[in-house]
Amino acid sequence: MKNISFLLVGVLFGIIMTKSEAISWFRIHEMFRFESFHMYGIIGTAVILGAASIWAAKKFKMKTLRQTLVTYTPMKLSIPRHLLAGTIFGLGWAITGCCPGPMYVLVGHGYWIILLVILGALLGTFTYGVVRKYLPH
Repeated sequence: MKNISFLLVGVLFGIIMTKSEAISWFRIHEMFRFESFHMYGIIGTAVILGAASIWAAKKFKMKTLRQTLVTYTPMKLSIPRHLLAGTIFGLGWAITGCCPGPMYVLVGHGYWIILLVILGALLGTFTYGVVRKYLPH
């Protein structure tokens, strides 16, 4: 039964990404060229919804499916580290025209070429895992 709920949330996520046009390469490039507010509105809504969700989880002492308390430990801000990570993420986003969530929605729409982007993202994640111990954190 738990897997059905994950499937339903995934389908809902795909519908929201599609209807909001967040999977559109053109919308993403409009954002990076500062030609449209559309994507900034979507991202801003997600940030506000995320903050409200964290607040509600803390206030109402929400629990996970395994009955453990939902907790959140803020990450210490490191300007150079976050600038580098954000730049790498943003470049990948601008070059491919999609970020991690919508990649899977695009596969669901039948754009099989995006599997190369997913493979690249997985390779990048694996590479980071290999070299992580040598990087300053």
